Amino acid sequence: MADTDSPDGAASDEQAGTSSGEAEAPLPRNAASWAAKVDRLQVEQRPGVRGTNVHGRQLMGPVQGFGKMWQKTYRMEVGPDIGPADAIGVWRAHFAEFWPRGNRFAGPVTGINPGDVALLDLAMGAGVKLSTGVFVLYADEESFTLMTPQGHTLAGWITFSAEQAAGTTAVQAQVLMRANDPIYEIAMALVGHRKEDQFWVATMTALGQRLGVRHPQVHVSSICVDPRRQWRSAGNIRHNSMVRSVLQTVAARAAAADRFMRRGRSRAEGQVGGRHGGPT
Repeated sequence: MADTDSPDGAASDEQAGTSSGEAEAPLPRNAASWAAKVDRLQVEQRPGVRGTNVHGRQLMGPVQGFGKMWQKTYRMEVGPDIGPADAIGVWRAHFAEFWPRGNRFAGPVTGINPGDVALLDLAMGAGVKLSTGVFVLYADEESFTLMTPQGHTLAGWITFSAEQAAGTTAVQAQVLMRANDPIYEIAMALVGHRKEDQFWVATMTALGQRLGVRHPQVHVSSICVDPRRQWRSAGNIRHNSMVRSVLQTVAARAAAADRFMRRGRSRAEGQVGGRHGGPT
């Protein structure tokens, strides 16, 4: 929402996923707010999430994505009594608490800061969770931007910001994205866009309630910035975290069933041994 200046050593165009032919990434106000360049994400396991499909992955901006490029904006007025910095401070400090039930955001204990990596478990239905993550590309007192890695449903970033306008403070989440691969593009066309809208409307409604808004109203706008699909990026499907998450869920359930059966056999053999044991 505010003008920024790009510092030397800030994230490169390739890392940010921009090109001269597409929308540019949010520019930083200062170097301290902008994440250092990274080649591949480095993150350790954290409690409460599966934590797969993130470590060693590269970042993916809209340039590297497959599907149509969309800009989605979710905006909500929170009143004149809370300033932009205060609103963003609450959002950053309690980010995971505003997510809909069944979804997990496991960030560092220090909060959301430039260069941090958070692990996500996203509820997809039928007991399956999509395990992926996000990278904190930028963060200051009035905004922060998260960027997606290889395998995430989206290739792009989402910027959370606040500003004062017409005597009130407004907060918004703005997504610039393409579906990461052909599977995700089909899913987005069928149900994904609707579910994403529901997710962020629910998140911002919870934020509004925390900020003291009696009846939060989230306004949603969606613009197709580029209707072309980038077939050169169809190979992104090899990193698809949804496919990997399903396989990981099946493998985990199979392993749990095998352990249960082994324990059952051990107990049965022990009982048989007890009945026929004793001195001869």
